[in-house]
Amino acid sequence: MSASGSDTARAGGDLLTALLDGMDAALCAFDADGVVTHWNREAERILGWPAGEAVGRRGLSGWAARPADAADVEARLRAAMDAPGRRVHEFALLHKNGGRVLVRTQAAGVRGADGRAAGVYCAFGEVHAQLDFERSVALSEALFDDASWGVVVVDADLRPAVVNAHAARALGVGRTTLLGRPLGEAVLQGVEQLEAALEHVLAEGTPRSPAELWATVRAPDGERRRCWRSGFLRLASPLSQEPAPLGVAWLFQDVTEARLAEQEADRLRFRSSQLHRAGSAAAECEDPLDAATAYLDFALAGFADDALLDLVRGDGSRLVRVAATPADAPGPVARVAGAGLPLPYGPGHPALRALDRVGAVRASHWAAGGGDAEAGWAAERHWPGDAAHALCAVLRSRGRTLGVVTFLRSASRPAFERPDVAYAESVAVRVAASVDLAQPAV
Repeated sequence: MSASGSDTARAGGDLLTALLDGMDAALCAFDADGVVTHWNREAERILGWPAGEAVGRRGLSGWAARPADAADVEARLRAAMDAPGRRVHEFALLHKNGGRVLVRTQAAGVRGADGRAAGVYCAFGEVHAQLDFERSVALSEALFDDASWGVVVVDADLRPAVVNAHAARALGVGRTTLLGRPLGEAVLQGVEQLEAALEHVLAEGTPRSPAELWATVRAPDGERRRCWRSGFLRLASPLSQEPAPLGVAWLFQDVTEARLAEQEADRLRFRSSQLHRAGSAAAECEDPLDAATAYLDFALAGFADDALLDLVRGDGSRLVRVAATPADAPGPVARVAGAGLPLPYGPGHPALRALDRVGAVRASHWAAGGGDAEAGWAAERHWPGDAAHALCAVLRSRGRTLGVVTFLRSASRPAFERPDVAYAESVAVRVAASVDLAQPAV
């Protein structure tokens, strides 16, 4: 062989040695006669035998395996040499210090240039380490497929890289639809808060406790407001010497129903407390109309911005303004000076509709942008200019209709809903009782 050919062969051998020694798995190889031809550093770490003492030995008996175990081990390796594909086995090998090591192996035959069996290679690792790895893989697969909570893995650019089935349903998208796309394509409102949380995790690490995020997502029947209890994990590469962020795992559960139930319970407790306080304040009023305005004052807290008290006069089709919140500045409900002139409510006015129905009526101005159009809508109904949502409740006492109480909200607040109607009617019952007492004096 020429000098250059010898150098090339030596370089190839050095490269093979470097590759074998750089492997994370232990590896040994045998020729067709069962002689050890290769033994890398991981094999030395696990079993304690250096390559210089392992290479060249025939079989494993007496040094890497107990004689009682060696026959079975070598038979399995020979079977792998003649069979296609890989064979997986577990058996006990012998450490240089005499201890037994349970390993899991993958063995496959090596073919020569003529296609005949030339030997077998065997990659192996300690069983507990292999089980840890397999558990990690199994956990990942379970999270990404069958978990009962959402899992979204985003890359360092905050683009989803993995979306499990639960998360896809929660976000209203397919599992692959959102991959590589901005989160804002699925999260219509609240995406800024979500992305801020992801950026914080990338920069600062995994937070100590979960967080609750409110967001709006698309749904077949429109948009849905959801609350997600979220945990975040920063993902870093285990192969780099310094932590290199691979992205963030976002795990979440939908707790919307529980949070809405808690909010509703808190709202009911507060409103019950307000009614109790209003009753105590009204009991100290000598004038029944003062008691009526006291009920309205307590009802406004957390419920509405303005309240109007209109009573029936004459033939029962006209309404007269008796009390209201100040139109020019915030303040309590007070009697209106010079009350007695009928209100110029036109046909279809919510207060008149409430009288006709003898029931509550809700109305809202839905024009986008508000502004002059919104003020005009309120002015046509003789309400304060910032009114955007109204709830009119009828005053009934002793089988008679005495008037209407109107609660108003500005555009910065949501429209009145069904639970608000029940509360307004509870207030109206108390106001009606006080107005009825005041009738002879009005």
